[in-house]
Amino acid sequence: MCIFSSNIRSVSATRIFARRSENGGQFLAYSMTYTADRELAMILPLPVPASSPDDAIRFIDLSDYSDFFDDLYCGFPPMRSIAPTQGNLLKVYEVGSFEASFVPSRNHFIRLDSRFRLPDNVWDRLPQYNDYGFAVFKLKAGEKNVHPMAFEFPRRDRATLFFPTLHVHRKEVEPTAEFNHILYKQSQHKPKLSADWEISSSSYPSRVLAAKEFVDIPKTQGIIEPEMPIEKGVLDGVYVNQDVVVRDVN
Repeated sequence: MCIFSSNIRSVSATRIFARRSENGGQFLAYSMTYTADRELAMILPLPVPASSPDDAIRFIDLSDYSDFFDDLYCGFPPMRSIAPTQGNLLKVYEVGSFEASFVPSRNHFIRLDSRFRLPDNVWDRLPQYNDYGFAVFKLKAGEKNVHPMAFEFPRRDRATLFFPTLHVHRKEVEPTAEFNHILYKQSQHKPKLSADWEISSSSYPSRVLAAKEFVDIPKTQGIIEPEMPIEKGVLDGVYVNQDVVVRDVN
């Protein structure tokens, strides 16, 4: 899940994909099902380099590939668990059915519509994000199963992949949270089966599958590396309420 600017009735089926991009940044794709009584914003904290400019991230429109995560799922056998003064307004990007903005730092939220900000007392409980940037997506009211949100951002630590999984719902930061997540990644290190991650493969005959064998590569617009397998991890249950960071190199 993630941080929401106001109360949300329910969130489920969160799916996130992460991979290193060619310039040393990171691709991130994100999808979920939610129910909300009014418009709100989803806020994804990002460990970008300090003082990143307003155009530091590149939003990617996946509205033509709403089955992106369904196709990733097909690559695996049956699942097993595991505030300055206000300056210029931030640019708003049309990304498929979303409006999206990049907020370079916490202090720049004053440049967003007040409906899509968090109160200072919530941010004060999240000091780890003091020098982060933020991808902000405007969500419509109702019950929605939305197409994936995707973007590329510069990362400060090129040896790791970052998954924004910390929960802030009802403007509260709890020490633990209920997770219903599937995480996908492509890493620079050689994938190996572990208790936490499994590798894309066929059931019979058993063999590792490259992404191009089950993903519509052109529709991913460069997010997926076709010759590499994909790794999958499952977070289902109560966990410490924090982001997930994994090594991207050996």
